[in-house]
Amino acid sequence: MSRTPVWKSIAIALTDDIAQGRYATGGKLPAEMQLAAKFGVNRHTVRRALAEMAQQGLVHARRGAGVFVAAKPTDYPIGKRVRFHQNVAKGGQTPAKQVLSLETRAAGAREAEALGLDPGSTVHVYNGLSLADGQPMALFESVFPADLVPDILPALEEEPSVTAALKRCGIHDYTRAETRITAKLANATQALHLRLTEGAPLLRTTGLNLTADGTPIEFGRTWFAGDRVTLTVGGQS
Repeated sequence: MSRTPVWKSIAIALTDDIAQGRYATGGKLPAEMQLAAKFGVNRHTVRRALAEMAQQGLVHARRGAGVFVAAKPTDYPIGKRVRFHQNVAKGGQTPAKQVLSLETRAAGAREAEALGLDPGSTVHVYNGLSLADGQPMALFESVFPADLVPDILPALEEEPSVTAALKRCGIHDYTRAETRITAKLANATQALHLRLTEGAPLLRTTGLNLTADGTPIEFGRTWFAGDRVTLTVGGQS
């Protein structure tokens, strides 16, 4: 069984310190020498950990001043209603979405089963990137039954919010029927989009949303950057 590199363990520990509020956003981390003494390593190992955190957008260095906290992991509630913009804004950050692709294709077996469709039925698919304060937070794929929301792709072209696009299609509310959370490692494409190193930890959620009358309307998969989000379950109405 392979061991976690020491520098990665240090990065995880410091990220947890930031998440717990021990170092505030905009605050300065201890100097490399102090961190080296704390963790019992040399300064090169600490520097490697800080470089990894900087690549993930958690910290940034100021020449001659030190290393400062750029952001802390966002609390992201998973409950009956999962709304990206609302969740991120509640955490004090500015939400945004970037459209990567919009397409119409045949449903895969898992998608058809979740949406209650016949195998090979037509679906509309939205692939995008979720951002918080301009920092990539997650990749996502949303799959919709084409017969129920035939005009959702043009709506998403104008407004990348799923909630807003569904409202344009006459669906004013929807709720989460289930969410599954699985740990994954970033592949090369995911790492590029999320500005991570290949093999970095991801949290993948798979969810099904229903209309008010219980009709499946969206089957979604989201890959969250593991160090940038804390998924919380329950507490939502």
